[in-house]
Amino acid sequence: MHSPTPGAPHQVPSPVDIEARLTAELASVVAGARRRALRDGDRQLDTAHLLHSLMESDPEVRAAFEDGPQVARVLGYLVQRSIGYGLRWQGSVEDSGAVPLMTQPGWSPSALAAMEYALRRAAARGGDQVTGRDLLAALAADPECRAVQVFQHAGVDAAALADGLGEPSDQGLDDRLGEPSPQV
Repeated sequence: MHSPTPGAPHQVPSPVDIEARLTAELASVVAGARRRALRDGDRQLDTAHLLHSLMESDPEVRAAFEDGPQVARVLGYLVQRSIGYGLRWQGSVEDSGAVPLMTQPGWSPSALAAMEYALRRAAARGGDQVTGRDLLAALAADPECRAVQVFQHAGVDAAALADGLGEPSDQGLDDRLGEPSPQV
């Protein structure tokens, strides 16, 4: 993810603001991702933590994938990561180039950007609350986040996944981060 348009005003949502707009199911996903980050020894919740918790708990998210084997490969790769194999992200902060000002304690800049994007997606479809599919679309839209690295290693085309969720695949999160968030 790259920085949004220079000079564009940007208000960082607080975790409390974010969590107030989540469905009960997605709030549980965030709590699970937080526990996973703690258990893994990570200082911040990242997009792979969000993806892992989302894949485990949301059947609508799993249904967004082309086939069952894709779901199994993504989950298998995430499990490898959590037990110390696969990607070596533990202990490092995920930052795919997100706006440096977008920081909140306990959240990687990329995870915070994904949640901001999911909030905007929910507002654009007229929803008051963010769903798992909103968050999955946000994760798939950032070509440089850890969740997309997981997709790549598992053989999932993130752009095709984003397209299937109704997201334009030719734009990343950075093109939409310069716009202020809808007011809660």
